[in-house]
Amino acid sequence: MNDPQKDEKIKGAVRQHYGEIARRFTGEPAAQASCCGPAPARPAQASCCGPAPAAEPTQASCCGPAPSAEAPAGSDAARLYATEDLSGLPDTVTDASLGCGNPLAIADLKPGEVVLDLGSGGGIDCFLAARKVGPQGRVIGLDMTPDMIKLARRNAKKLGMTNVVFDYGEMEDIPLIDASVDVIISNCVINLSPDKDAVFGEAYRVLRPGGRLSVSDMVVDGDLPRAIRDNLNAWAGCLAGALDESDYLSKIRAAGFDQIEVLSRDYADIGEADLEGVQVMVVNAEGEPVTGQDAKALLERSGLSARDLARKVASIKVRAYKPA
Repeated sequence: MNDPQKDEKIKGAVRQHYGEIARRFTGEPAAQASCCGPAPARPAQASCCGPAPAAEPTQASCCGPAPSAEAPAGSDAARLYATEDLSGLPDTVTDASLGCGNPLAIADLKPGEVVLDLGSGGGIDCFLAARKVGPQGRVIGLDMTPDMIKLARRNAKKLGMTNVVFDYGEMEDIPLIDASVDVIISNCVINLSPDKDAVFGEAYRVLRPGGRLSVSDMVVDGDLPRAIRDNLNAWAGCLAGALDESDYLSKIRAAGFDQIEVLSRDYADIGEADLEGVQVMVVNAEGEPVTGQDAKALLERSGLSARDLARKVASIKVRAYKPA
């Protein structure tokens, strides 16, 4: 049974984390640590899902960039999307891309369809979807972070897109009528919800019969240590909220969906030489965050090394259908 007070605390931490990211792109300064702990001084930054390539000055995390103090870091957009898809999109869209995959790759969008993006962020998936559904279609971006809504609306105005709207709301209580959308997409956001049953239930409600769910998200192989589960910064960084894959799929099935299929599964690939670059953030018994070697030691005492943690986390693409 969900604890409403704890759920709101988690949502507040997630909203603050992503609000700080959005404000960097709307011109408001905000110091921001990486999703799994404070950004280190070294030039390469590991994400919570794996190490950063040595050639890059900074590396976006699986669910948010690890910026320098002066400017937002580059995103994972170039890795997740085809070059032609990113053509014409401003930096405030591509550099604010915080996902762990590309749900559009499995969405099979058609002209005229109505698309809902849960946790739309800066809007990249909405804008790409809008191109596919065309002027006769419609895309709705839903986000619970006001600063993200502001950023996305600014981006839509820059692009002159009139078939995209961005609305404030929570995916556990979607502000749309029953059976009103054809496709729901989401990119590394559902794992952030403390009540995933409500999210999938709401997704089922607002989809039309025969509608489909196309999701990229983070899951884990087995359970995570309590230190990670209870840390709000880890929730905002897409780690603590991630379910075991079988549990994640079971919740989709319990909501009423069928034809559920995992179309891809990508694990972090970490070698011995990369271990120092893997960042984790945990809390000690007093609830204080610890990072670096102290964090690794704490994880090891709980039976999980930094490498083990990275190998337990995967990005998956899932498609499911509401029965016709």
